[in-house]
Amino acid sequence: MDRSQKLFISTLAATFILVVIGAVTRGTGSGLGCPDWPLCHGRLLPALGDDSAWIEWTHRTWAALVGLLVVAVALVAIRSYRSQPPLVIASVGAVLLTGFQAWLGKITVETGNAGAWVTAHLATAMVLLALLTFVVVRSRYPRGATARGAAVAAGSGRLTLALTFTAAVVYALILFGANVTSTPGAALAFSDWPLFDGQLVPAADADPAIAGQQLAHWLHRLVAGVVAVIVGWAAVVVRRAARDRRGTPQERASQAMLGLVGTAAALYAVQVVVGALQIFTSLAAWAVALHLALGALIWTLLAGAAMVAFFEARASVTAAHPAPPAGGREAAPPSPVRERIGAYVALTKPRIIELLLVTTLPAMVLAARGIPPVDLMIWTLLGGTLAAGSANAINCYLDRDIDQLMKRTRKRPLPAHRIQPEDALIFGLALGVVAFAILAFLVNLVAAFLTLSAIGFYVVVYTMLLKRNTPQNIVLGGAAGALPPVIGWAAVTGDIGLPALVLFAVVFYWTPPHFWALSLNLARDYAAAGVPMLPVTHGVPETTRHIALYAVLMVMLSLIFFAVARLGLIYLAGALLLGGFFLVHAFAMWRDGTDRRAMRLYRYSITYLSALFAVMVVDVLVLPLA
Repeated sequence: MDRSQKLFISTLAATFILVVIGAVTRGTGSGLGCPDWPLCHGRLLPALGDDSAWIEWTHRTWAALVGLLVVAVALVAIRSYRSQPPLVIASVGAVLLTGFQAWLGKITVETGNAGAWVTAHLATAMVLLALLTFVVVRSRYPRGATARGAAVAAGSGRLTLALTFTAAVVYALILFGANVTSTPGAALAFSDWPLFDGQLVPAADADPAIAGQQLAHWLHRLVAGVVAVIVGWAAVVVRRAARDRRGTPQERASQAMLGLVGTAAALYAVQVVVGALQIFTSLAAWAVALHLALGALIWTLLAGAAMVAFFEARASVTAAHPAPPAGGREAAPPSPVRERIGAYVALTKPRIIELLLVTTLPAMVLAARGIPPVDLMIWTLLGGTLAAGSANAINCYLDRDIDQLMKRTRKRPLPAHRIQPEDALIFGLALGVVAFAILAFLVNLVAAFLTLSAIGFYVVVYTMLLKRNTPQNIVLGGAAGALPPVIGWAAVTGDIGLPALVLFAVVFYWTPPHFWALSLNLARDYAAAGVPMLPVTHGVPETTRHIALYAVLMVMLSLIFFAVARLGLIYLAGALLLGGFFLVHAFAMWRDGTDRRAMRLYRYSITYLSALFAVMVVDVLVLPLA
């Protein structure tokens, strides 16, 4: 380890200590110990005996030290690591982010620790930790030790994605915790744990203010439970990878990842206990500070593990193939800018995105019982578009091997070698980050977390776990595509209501008939690619029977939705008419089982979903005028 790397590690450690000091400041209620900025009660040093002022002054002083260290990191990176542009860019970005963080600190003080600014301050601190972690990890691999596209060739992209998703949900959980902290009264909205005033599911209070506090608290605990399962799953995945790589050149790196993720999982268990102690001690300062410090440490460990997985995979392939031949399979030939932009757009599968948005906007109209605020619709649809594009791009990256075996997909950008696989992966991840940021800060955390869950479910559960292993892949994987109406509802209301869940079920049961109808025409392609779609594993008669059964369930749910959502006769008539035609197509295909019938049903299924949600909007908007 040279001096530069020691500086990088020291700066990361100092930044983490700064987060801990900030947690102590928050836990002791010292955030306004110095009500002015950058001075403290108009002085350079606080008065003796003013503990709150000294705690806040310590926080600011240590922040200034961290700022100097971050600048030093950038200068060293520019001087000594110019051959590694990503490291230089990350270090310069850390400088800019540190300046932005200082500005946020100033605004936070001036607004009296307003909740939104406190959350933004914490969110930025976590991003800064991640940037500095990247600098530390990247500096371990000199230029030439990693190759573009190596993560793809090594087949380790799945491990990288699993760890990236795990780190992302932990980041989202930290924001949910910040939301609790910034909502007055939310942290102690319930006096017991793990129950909610003695109940498994809290009963909403009649007072809207109290109900809002309870909702923030309940959501934090609910998301924490979901994230606990994901962190445990990540630990199992990394442990298996470490076991499979024993005796290989990757063994050391796998053990390092196992140490990082295993430590994060163990700390998460401690974190749950500390979270409970916050309630039992009525927010004792030490419990509040320790809770935030542990959250930051878990986030840093998981982010570091994801980065190690990414770079280690590239390094292992570089060692095995130090000089890949020009024009190899993973290389993308130079192409005009317009063609490259078109290729990236194609990665996002725009037609699928359109279908997802068709279910998002009507759910927002239903939740608002009218036209929602225009800015809310714009940000929700933009975030949803980017999120769907993220999931689809990563899906293209993971499925590029089977895409080149299928006639329908072999012209996609990756099988056609118009884009390098690594670039596609980074593009997909970047879209996901931007989508989450838009929804978290411009819509609400519930919509953002649901969107992140949809990306993770589509990428991890469907693409990585189900698609190549079970004929029920599209049934279970359809949950990802059924989430957009729930996201739209949450964007308006901030929670998940029963109508949103029924809409989820409608789309969930719509997905198998829609996709199986298409797959009947593509059975040979799926067989050649080794994908166990239902027509391949069970044949045409069984597939058409399943389509008819799912169609019946879908139409029944669409009628149940009429009562649950308290809609009018316009929706009821539309649902009956559209559903009746769907059943006619489905049972006709069950009887005939021809490709022609299958394509008719496939095309009509798209019309059905679009028209059903359009009728819903008309019903909501017309009834108030009647």
